[in-house]
Amino acid sequence: MTDAAPRLTALATDLLGTPLPVRIRAWDGSESGPPGAPVLVVRHRRALRRLLWKPGELGLARAWVAADIDLEGDLYETLELLAGLPWDRGSAGERSLAAALLSAEYRSAGRDLLALAGPVPPPLPPPEEVRARRGVLHTKARDRRAVSHHYDVGNEFYERVLGPSMVYSCAYWKPGGTLEEAQRDKLDLVCRKLALTEGDRLLDVGCGWGSMALHAARDFGARVTGITLSREQALYARKRVAEEGLADRIEIRVQDYRDVIDGPYEAVSSIGMAEHVGAARYREYARDLFRLLRPGGRLLNHQIARRPEQDESTYRMHEFIDAYVFPDGELSALGTTVGELERAGFEVRDVEALREHYALTLRAWVRRLEEHWDEAVRLTSPGRARVWRLYMAASALAFEHQRLGVNQVLALRPGNGGSPPRPGLPLRTREWKADAGTR
Repeated sequence: MTDAAPRLTALATDLLGTPLPVRIRAWDGSESGPPGAPVLVVRHRRALRRLLWKPGELGLARAWVAADIDLEGDLYETLELLAGLPWDRGSAGERSLAAALLSAEYRSAGRDLLALAGPVPPPLPPPEEVRARRGVLHTKARDRRAVSHHYDVGNEFYERVLGPSMVYSCAYWKPGGTLEEAQRDKLDLVCRKLALTEGDRLLDVGCGWGSMALHAARDFGARVTGITLSREQALYARKRVAEEGLADRIEIRVQDYRDVIDGPYEAVSSIGMAEHVGAARYREYARDLFRLLRPGGRLLNHQIARRPEQDESTYRMHEFIDAYVFPDGELSALGTTVGELERAGFEVRDVEALREHYALTLRAWVRRLEEHWDEAVRLTSPGRARVWRLYMAASALAFEHQRLGVNQVLALRPGNGGSPPRPGLPLRTREWKADAGTR
């Protein structure tokens, strides 16, 4: 019989309480759903077992990573349609798939789904998933493991996704610009906001593959210490530093920010790193960076922000992101970040929102991944490549629909009557927005 797709469509409509906005093509060749709509391909009935054992987002993610399901049609359109369904928890008045499967009211539908799913034992999660995490969040050892999971997947893989700039954070776009130009302009913008001058000491927290350190040393004359918890990143960055002949100006360390004791610095850049700090540790993070700056020193904190919840106790990280992308990552609302920086002693001088810029950046990375798909799979694994494609495309939509933002917060350590502060910021503070370029 070839009736799996119609049965799945009927069951999904019943369990979710709303018609499916996509077509289904099942493992038996059958199809069902709105004509002309994007197609959700269920390649193996094992996908249904994943949903039965873990209803909601994580079960879907496991099926995607394992290639038990796939999408045909425009990736972004399909993700938008699927994201509107109540998989884990419905909005007010709606039920979720997880709740329906566990309720007595829908026991008959659950039995039908079980019959379609085949043998009951749960499939093993794909190997890319982080599991069996125990203990206190954001200890130094646990943070090292989380960073390694995300970043130590092969520098060559990241080259295919990020391009020659090797910058893994939101770029700064202008109309008609390229990804490389936008990343260069972002690094230049950070250096200008920090008012870097010849000989300034810069601490680059979460230095990645060394792009910010190289830009600050080469184009602004700074002396840079870059720190990362990723050994692969550090090796790559040191190689780039040596090739550019900047070893006398740049030091790359494998080091936790909590272990840096060689201040004071004139400036600190933290670009896309604070998302790993955690809410419970954020004030410690802010105080540590404050301690490392001399009076008058600047901090540029570039960080993804979530929308604030009316009840903050209900906030939780998406299961897919936590299990496959950024283990233990936590996003704060912008107001929370600014408040913590101020409580640490900083004077916040400027906040610039770059939300639309991150959506453009993520779409550019997805294009690069798709263009280099066979190489990306060879350099990592099919599952890992599928993780990155899904998370970057879904994140692009989150920025476009204002569910996520990204902000550059410029903060100053005020003078304290000790060593003289640096010259003040320009009276017209957005003067740093001059076109990128060398001095």
